[in-house]
Amino acid sequence: MSVKIFADGAEKASMLKLYADPRIQGFTTNPTLMRKAGISDYEGFARDILAAIPDRPISFEVFADEFDEMERQAERIAAWGSNVYVKIPVTNTRGESAGPLVKRLAARGVKQNVTAILTLDQVREVVDALAGGPAANVSVFAGRIADTGVDPLPVMKEALRIMAPHPQLELIWASPRELLNIAQASEIGCHIITVTPDILNKLALIGKDLARYSLETVKMFRNDAVASGFGLA
Repeated sequence: MSVKIFADGAEKASMLKLYADPRIQGFTTNPTLMRKAGISDYEGFARDILAAIPDRPISFEVFADEFDEMERQAERIAAWGSNVYVKIPVTNTRGESAGPLVKRLAARGVKQNVTAILTLDQVREVVDALAGGPAANVSVFAGRIADTGVDPLPVMKEALRIMAPHPQLELIWASPRELLNIAQASEIGCHIITVTPDILNKLALIGKDLARYSLETVKMFRNDAVASGFGLA
């Protein structure tokens, strides 16, 4: 598959294990994942991870809601390492566009991962803001689009078309829901897909013989029925 797989998580042991896997070409984090992992020292965690993983892209997100503070945090985070991408939400919590901030940071050479994008209008605005800047990621939450009953494939294909004139930009298929999404992302030429551990654990199933898989499923049901001691009088 041509799509690059980035691991999505914030648990150090898991990240280091995945770092040893050549299929994993980068990492993404966010404040929600960090909170779930029990992290309280943001910078301490980030610097610890960067010391252990110095040669693959890693995204760390700003956590302010005011754009001036986002900008200050972005500059500080970017200084932590050459492989750091600063995650900037496409809007703040009031729905105000982060486009002007993204443009300023791009002009100063800050590598960004603009996140939480769900519409093509947002893609267009973000691409315009990143144009002419350094390497950057445009993170479209295809899984959340699918959660609303909308097929994300046409959206992702159009996003790639919009981004095509800017080769330094890479499209991320974010929030995948199943292993199939990796194949879909690869098929349309998406650059990156962020994958959670539950989906990463299924990578070995790619190409598995379906007849054999069917038999294994039947055996699983039978073994569980026997172990449960089920019976009908």
